Amino acid sequence: MQKFNIHTVQKGESLKSISQLYSLDAGALKLFHNNHCDVKDMILIELTGQKELFLPRTVVTDKNRLVKFGRGNSLIFQPENSFGRYGTTITIENDDHKNELKYETSVRWLKKEKQLHFFEIDRTSNLYLNEEEVNEIADLLAYKTSKVLYPLQISVDEKGKFNGIENLSIFKERWPAIKEEIYKEFDGETVDTYCGKIEKVINEPDAINLYLKNDYFIRTLFFGAYQSFGQDYETEITASFPVVDNPVEPQYKIRLEVDPLKGESGLVNIEGEGRLNDERSIYDFINKAPFSMIIEDSPVMNHEGSFRAVYYLNGQSLLIKSMYLECDIQLEKKKKISVVIAALTE
Repeated sequence: MQKFNIHTVQKGESLKSISQLYSLDAGALKLFHNNHCDVKDMILIELTGQKELFLPRTVVTDKNRLVKFGRGNSLIFQPENSFGRYGTTITIENDDHKNELKYETSVRWLKKEKQLHFFEIDRTSNLYLNEEEVNEIADLLAYKTSKVLYPLQISVDEKGKFNGIENLSIFKERWPAIKEEIYKEFDGETVDTYCGKIEKVINEPDAINLYLKNDYFIRTLFFGAYQSFGQDYETEITASFPVVDNPVEPQYKIRLEVDPLKGESGLVNIEGEGRLNDERSIYDFINKAPFSMIIEDSPVMNHEGSFRAVYYLNGQSLLIKSMYLECDIQLEKKKKISVVIAALTE
């Protein structure tokens, strides 16, 4: 991410006139430039033929391009009264095997209580698998039985991070009507199997919580990017992502960075990169162990996994316009999840 701006020196400009243009102390401008330029382009007293000057990233003539931060250069999550529709593409890769899911979702803010925001999530399109609408009976049944979950209500904390499912009790009420609809369209052992699976899930709150906690759309959109970025506009966090099926998700150490200057399109850019930072070994993850099977005073951390995220936020509301997240982990073969989310326009 770019750490500076560049001013192209015009004929007749001086160090003083340029510093006045940006309302910046001439000494501070010279110091910043000299710390970033080649030796041959350093300023001693006055400009001596320099064609470009390096400026601090937040030094601009158009102050509307500056991102509005809270205390500690924090991005403030303010989703009140928002409603958005999103297109989602999820790619799941296991070594050379790859599947791609596409669907559309609506997200409506409901209320705020006790530092938590409540949202209603609904799927608003059919499901597409590898660019084709699902039509295999197993895929259709998986899709149709999952309808019992929507609309789904979730809570999200003040950093924009998913907290939990809030309408677990309603799934049991919805199921009889969904089940009747399914049996009108399908019959046979496969149907019985899928209906049995979903009934097991909705009858166990812990099971359904775990099931929905692995929803890649929810976990990506509400990953928790609204952090305090400090004076250098970057921060380090430890976060988890459900890249594997494990009740205790793999932990990643991630450096998040925000550009204090909006882009040409008026969007705010956040980027994150990190790597796996977990005590569990590759074999622990393969065996779905919730903790390391080897207890050591100074454990060797497993770094065989990577994380990357790119956000573009609306420059006014600071809500997500589009984003990309990818997370991988080394098992017997590498497993990788990639999620693309983009706001849809009417």
